[in-house]
Amino acid sequence: MYSPQTFMSMNYSAIVTFGSNILILTHMNHTPLRIAVLISGGGTNLQSLIDSSAMPDFPAKIVTVISNKRDAYGLTRAKNAGIKTHAITKKEFPNTDAFELRLNALLDEHNIDVICLAGFMRILSPGFTQKWESRILNIHPSLLPKYGGQGMYGMHVHNAVVAAGEKESGATVHLVTADCDEGPIILQKSVPLEEGDTAEDVAARVLKIEHEIYPQALKTFASGFIKT
Repeated sequence: MYSPQTFMSMNYSAIVTFGSNILILTHMNHTPLRIAVLISGGGTNLQSLIDSSAMPDFPAKIVTVISNKRDAYGLTRAKNAGIKTHAITKKEFPNTDAFELRLNALLDEHNIDVICLAGFMRILSPGFTQKWESRILNIHPSLLPKYGGQGMYGMHVHNAVVAAGEKESGATVHLVTADCDEGPIILQKSVPLEEGDTAEDVAARVLKIEHEIYPQALKTFASGFIKT
């Protein structure tokens, strides 16, 4: 649940309950939310966010991309779009606390409102997620709560889906909490699976859905309408 401090930091002036579980949040102004995208790899979901946020009516702006891998191609995607980039690796720091202290410093430097995780291959500490409570979005390649949690990422998810003989899979955008992949769902979309599908087939089909729903979810969130 959002705290009053969170709303103030995101320039929201009102909270209106509609029905039993929908919060409608009213912006104090029309300034786009300032977004940081955290990545570790190629950044195809990052690219979908870059392309969508470039639209003049999009209510969020990506102001920095941060990677925990210096050779992540997503950094090149960001630079090509004129977005400030940073690379900070775990080996540069003695422990997780020091790493996240530097990460927080970069986020504060850019006056970030919301963080989007896009293939960021690190589990964030409870202290970090608490600091950014209700302000971190993540995309997961399954229909949560199925196939989520520790160890469920990338091809591990798709292999498990195929092994279980599922008839559908999909992607989920959710808020990040201290419990891995258990935060409130913002948007979810399914795709049918076909007989004989391999994990690679499922991965390709789900990735297309990810590129579709992540920008939609961010737009919904930044516009101030979210189920929780």
